[in-house]
Amino acid sequence: MLAARGYAVLLPNPALSQGFGQDFVRRGWGEWGGTPYTDLMAAVDAAGQRPDIDETRTAAMGGSFGGYMANWIATQTDRFRAIVTHASLWDLDSFTGTTDAAYYWEKEWGDPLHDPRRYERNSPHRFADRIRTPMLVVHGDKDYRVPVGEALRLWYDLRKRGVPSKFLYFPDENHWVLTPGNARVWYETVLAFLAEHVLGEEWRRPELL
Repeated sequence: MLAARGYAVLLPNPALSQGFGQDFVRRGWGEWGGTPYTDLMAAVDAAGQRPDIDETRTAAMGGSFGGYMANWIATQTDRFRAIVTHASLWDLDSFTGTTDAAYYWEKEWGDPLHDPRRYERNSPHRFADRIRTPMLVVHGDKDYRVPVGEALRLWYDLRKRGVPSKFLYFPDENHWVLTPGNARVWYETVLAFLAEHVLGEEWRRPELL
């Protein structure tokens, strides 16, 4: 969909991702803001060297873990013109106690009450004051894997700090947007947000909103 609108799309596979063996997963285990982030930035640097890419007009997008990375990127760099974060983790301590799979996250992160170090190093919300990039926050109310409270907290933190931002809320969607009409709203809103901040066009509210 994005490529059809003229965007070049980079789909990286950083540390912690599957597909390259267990050692590749271990490189990012419990250190999401470490090697997964540096891998992503290395991929962006490499793509930016292509003659058909305008590295001054880029955006970052992600959902779920990718949403976490979008939030982390927002706190670490201002190289992107816009960031879209969907079903994203913001406050890791809060998230691990409210997700439907809390047992799994404590296995990777540890108990936040007894060993908070990984949470403190890797939770994007702790670095909210650094964000300068416009952000589009998207979340479904029936998301139990990443509860909607993560988006509400992120949205509050952005507005509190005067960061240009918008919030697209789906009361009837879960971790993903599955209803065809809602999916159309998702794409139209994302494209409008990117057109405003990446292409410099005037914001146009999608008709279905």
